[in-house]
Amino acid sequence: MDLIGPVSRSYISQRTKLHYADWGNPEAPPLILLHGGRDHCRSWDWTAKALREDWHVICPDLRGHGDSGWSRTGYYPVMGYVFDLAQLVLLNDLAPVTIVAHSLGGNVALRFTGLYPDKVRKIVAIEGLGPSPERQAERDALGPEAIWGEYFDKKRDAAARQLRRYATFDDALSRMHEANSYLSKEQAVHLTQHAVMRNEDGTFSWKFDPHLHAWPPEDMPYPQIEALWQRIECPTRLIYGNDSWASNPEKDGRIRHFRNATVSAYDNAGHWVHHDRFPDFLKELRAFL
Repeated sequence: MDLIGPVSRSYISQRTKLHYADWGNPEAPPLILLHGGRDHCRSWDWTAKALREDWHVICPDLRGHGDSGWSRTGYYPVMGYVFDLAQLVLLNDLAPVTIVAHSLGGNVALRFTGLYPDKVRKIVAIEGLGPSPERQAERDALGPEAIWGEYFDKKRDAAARQLRRYATFDDALSRMHEANSYLSKEQAVHLTQHAVMRNEDGTFSWKFDPHLHAWPPEDMPYPQIEALWQRIECPTRLIYGNDSWASNPEKDGRIRHFRNATVSAYDNAGHWVHHDRFPDFLKELRAFL
C-alpha cells in the first residue's frame, strides 16, 4: 500500500540537524530532488509523486530552509551546502545517484558532481549555473570595500530584522503569487502551506532563516567552478525559462565548460520551469532519466 505522503527523516551535518522527505521505494534507484534558495523540499511534491513508482525519491531541505536547522552564525557559503549534500549521499549509501536540482540547488549539485563524478549517474540543473559571465565580471570589478561593505550591511539588516509576520495565510499566499505569477492557485496554496510556520500570536512567517538574504562574498574563484563543471562525466541537462532573469549557457558561452551537457529552454516560463510548465517538464525529465 502506497504512503499518502513522504516520511520525514533527518541526519547530522556540520553539527546541524537537517531534514529530508523520503518518498519510499528504497529498492529502486535513488533520485535526489534539490530545491533552490528560500524554498523547501515539498516544492518537489508533484515531481516526486510522478516518479516515486520508479525511483527512491529523496528531497532534502537545505540548511536554513524548510524544516532543516539554521546555521548558528547565519553563515551560508555554497560549499557548505555541497558538504551537506555529500553527507546525505554518503550516510545513506546513495551513490551512484541521479540528481534533479533547481537554482541554488542546481549550483550545489553541479559542484558536487564535479567533485565526485563517479557518484552521480545523471544530473538535471534548472537555472543552476549562478550569475552570468557578464554579471560576474561586473561584481569582480568592484573593490573589496564595496563587496564586503554591502555584505556587512545585509548581515546587520538580517540580525535586526524580525521575522516578517503575515496576519493571515492568504496574505502569505499573495506574496507567494507575487514571487511567481505563473503559479496556479493550487500550486501556490500547496507551496505556501509548506513554506510557513504559525507564530504564537496566530500570524504566519516563512520558515527560512532571514540571514539567507546575505550571501557571503567569498567563494572559490570562478575558474575553479568552471573546472568542476569540466570534471562532470555523466549526462547533464541544463533547463531554462525564456522569461527568466537567468542567462542561457548556450548564449553566454558557459556550455563550453561541460563535456556532456544539453540545454533546453521553455517559452511561457520563468525561473521555476518545473512549476511553470510542469507537464512538459515532466515529459522531458522522464525521457532524459
